[in-house]
Amino acid sequence: MIDFASNDYLGFAKEESNQTGVFGQGATGSRLISGNSNLIEEVEQNLADFFESEAGLCFNSGYDANIGVFSSIPQRGDVVLYDEFIHASARDGIRLSHAKSFGFKHNNLEDLKRLLELNKSQTTYIAIESLYSMHGDFCPLLDIVRLAEEYNGYVILDEAHAAGVYGVDGRGFAPALDLHANCLIRLVTFGKTFGAHGAIALCSEEMREFLINFARSFIYTTALPISAYQNMRESTQKVNALEKRHVLQGNIDYFRSKMTSLQLLSAPNSPIQFIRFADIAKLKSIEVQAKKENIFTKAIFSPTVSEGDEGLRISLHSYNSKSEIDDLVRIMSI
Repeated sequence: MIDFASNDYLGFAKEESNQTGVFGQGATGSRLISGNSNLIEEVEQNLADFFESEAGLCFNSGYDANIGVFSSIPQRGDVVLYDEFIHASARDGIRLSHAKSFGFKHNNLEDLKRLLELNKSQTTYIAIESLYSMHGDFCPLLDIVRLAEEYNGYVILDEAHAAGVYGVDGRGFAPALDLHANCLIRLVTFGKTFGAHGAIALCSEEMREFLINFARSFIYTTALPISAYQNMRESTQKVNALEKRHVLQGNIDYFRSKMTSLQLLSAPNSPIQFIRFADIAKLKSIEVQAKKENIFTKAIFSPTVSEGDEGLRISLHSYNSKSEIDDLVRIMSI
């Protein structure tokens, strides 16, 4: 099936080298009991170095990382301000903390500043994503960092959909803007562009030790097998190939050049392109017709998105051909 739905933007998950090799035994226990090893800690430091961070702590998934970070770091009396389109796992983690939380309008700096002003006497965390997973638009990171500095807040940045695609060697959106040092934590997942599994919270050594001792989604779970950590490390060595990222951007440009008649909400350099449809029946028929023609793309309906914001979420990849893109555009124009 022709893929316009997965997060495998550069096609690494499809590579044979990623699906074979030595798969060691299970970890036997949590990292704090029997599941840790020198190799795992070496991989974590290798990954931290790659992403230009002092340290890092691996989690079993991006969901676990968000749960662990947001449930443990904000304390009672603290405040978390989160973009209304932040990942559901971050929202779940925030709910598990003892902190107060308030959502601000998507990428709306005025609304964020209003909430920072209202909560300026509390320790405040700002939860945002580099590249938002539904509409494919970027956060105004520089402006948010400036607001955080003005109000002594802390930025926690989810790089799930940006790492691997943006920045030198795919190091992410924040390093591309030289703003990685301005983030308290950056979260990178390996199940998307990197074609592997797991996640890492990039942070200071002090923060790493805190998470080891207080992030319950890290403490109370069996560690990943050694092969998963090896795959994380190897995936960063592959993703620095510029050719695939150039091909991906070419496909994004080509798709957008064909979509002049429909409203595009996404950034021009985003592999996620979202097209809103007011006609729900037409949206459903497009998804059905695409499936009939062996094309995999996803229509997004309420309540996954707000009512009135339904549309087609298209993921573009380096391995999509121009003829495949033409077929998708034709189906959307029926």
